Amino acid sequence: MDNAINTVKVKVNGREIEVPSNYTVLEAARAANVNIPTLCYLKDINQIGACRVCLTEVTGARGMVAACVYPVADGMEIKTNTEKVRAARKLNLELVLSNHDKHCLSCVRNTTCELQKLCNEYGVDEKKFVNSYTKEDNYPIDDSSVAIIRNNNKCILCRRCVAACKNLQDIGVIGTNDRGYDTHIGSQYEMKLADTGCVNCGQCIVHCPTGALYERDDTQKIFDAINDPKKHVAICCAPSVRATLGEAFGMAPGTDVEGKMVNAIRQIGFDRVYNMNLTADMTIVEEATELIQRIQNGGKLPMITSCSPGWIKYCEHYFPQFTENLSTCKSPQQMFGATYKTYWAQKNGIDPKDIFFVSVIPCTAKKFEVQRDDQNASGYPDVDVAITTRELARMIEKTGIDFVNLPDEKFDEPFAIGTGAGEIFGATGGVMEAALRTAAELILGGKFEKVDFEEVRGTEGIKHAMYKVGDLDVKVAVCSGTANAKKVLKAIEAGEDDSVFVEVMCCPGGCVNGGGQPYQPAVVRNNVDLKALRAAVLYKSDANNEYRKSHENPQLKLVYDEFFGSYGSEKAHHILHTSYVKRGLYQNVK
Repeated sequence: MDNAINTVKVKVNGREIEVPSNYTVLEAARAANVNIPTLCYLKDINQIGACRVCLTEVTGARGMVAACVYPVADGMEIKTNTEKVRAARKLNLELVLSNHDKHCLSCVRNTTCELQKLCNEYGVDEKKFVNSYTKEDNYPIDDSSVAIIRNNNKCILCRRCVAACKNLQDIGVIGTNDRGYDTHIGSQYEMKLADTGCVNCGQCIVHCPTGALYERDDTQKIFDAINDPKKHVAICCAPSVRATLGEAFGMAPGTDVEGKMVNAIRQIGFDRVYNMNLTADMTIVEEATELIQRIQNGGKLPMITSCSPGWIKYCEHYFPQFTENLSTCKSPQQMFGATYKTYWAQKNGIDPKDIFFVSVIPCTAKKFEVQRDDQNASGYPDVDVAITTRELARMIEKTGIDFVNLPDEKFDEPFAIGTGAGEIFGATGGVMEAALRTAAELILGGKFEKVDFEEVRGTEGIKHAMYKVGDLDVKVAVCSGTANAKKVLKAIEAGEDDSVFVEVMCCPGGCVNGGGQPYQPAVVRNNVDLKALRAAVLYKSDANNEYRKSHENPQLKLVYDEFFGSYGSEKAHHILHTSYVKRGLYQNVK
């Protein structure tokens, strides 16, 4: 490095390196390929030095320092692995365990718990500080939410969930209550999570290092349905699940496991395994038609996408004035269930009450979506159960399937084909790009040569672009994460953003980074761009797909020819569209 750009020289375990002067000890160690353990630290999200697991010896300091917040200085010597350091870290882990619920074997995070891993590495004595005054099993479990369960007996007060909710999503429905030994994570006035403005995004879950937060497990409902001879059990798989499921089985981030996933699901016992990309295409043709109608007929603009249920709930709670701007299209998950229990059931002579329809999705908020009003086109819920990527992984493990060594299999007909446009739905900007590919041709009434809309790609939180489609200038905005959605909506209100079409995804980076995705420890989240690696799977699949525009999907055309008629038809509107409510901040209205 060049000293002209403000660098300093430090020694890490005797090895001299040069690092930026604004680095912390933790970052300097990382630059030297030395890993200092952490529990509370999350890069750019939670840097508070609370857990003291990263204690490190440095020259010039009085005692050991918290590496995650202590700045480097020129000539500093950093020692990360002395006997004194190891003893201090072990002691702090034992103190954490002193009032921790240690029923590890029955914990949902067993083998993926960051606290458990560190305790194993440092050889802690779990009973060293056990006494009669303990908080273990002292807190009631908050299972009021349909999506997220909180067990404060597993909480280590790292505050990573608080930081994810406040600093990442700018919602802040959880925080620290009380002080001293009684400090605990809770909501304002000790409200139940379901009674707050929680949007069920699940970012608190994927950032929690222990089992203090987890999704409501609905897998037994599925096993029960599979074992019921009267039930026809089908499942549709979201695009980003195939880009992440392998991580739950030790495979590298960015591994496409679509074929293995289909094989495993079939072995679990499902009657049919389908590709949700088809109804992602369905969402696009309906959404593009709706956008054109609004532009041509003076409808409410900007039109905002409606695929992300966490975003929908956020809009209803915090920006109810924008609910008229939301596209009325159901999400791909709900469209699939609605189509299956109407078109497919009618075609195959099956009573929709005998169909048990499941979606596997990277999203905890989908658990809330399935029980919303106006999501029952057949007279029965469009989708009976939505499970996360993690829940699917647990089902595969329970079934004894050797996932890594499975041969590839293909989705079932007649819903096996999805276009590249449907594939990229899982990445921020993907819905926008897919919609533009179709909307441009519907507006022009002919071929639009541009297929790749690079301007809306990438993991940035907010993106803007303008496209010339015939005589029409189409200004668009893309944002992911509710903190960024808030900025865009406020800019629209202030007249500073005149986009006509806006894509919002609740989770930063989109569904590939959803709250239902496989756990990754902080050491990975801090140093690996998971969003980009996972999204690359989807864009590669898109580039290699025979069909890259939603309206070109031959199976989609068949469904419309046989059942819906034209895009945006009365029947399509009845089955594939929905409505929204204006919620009070503390009302959990369906």
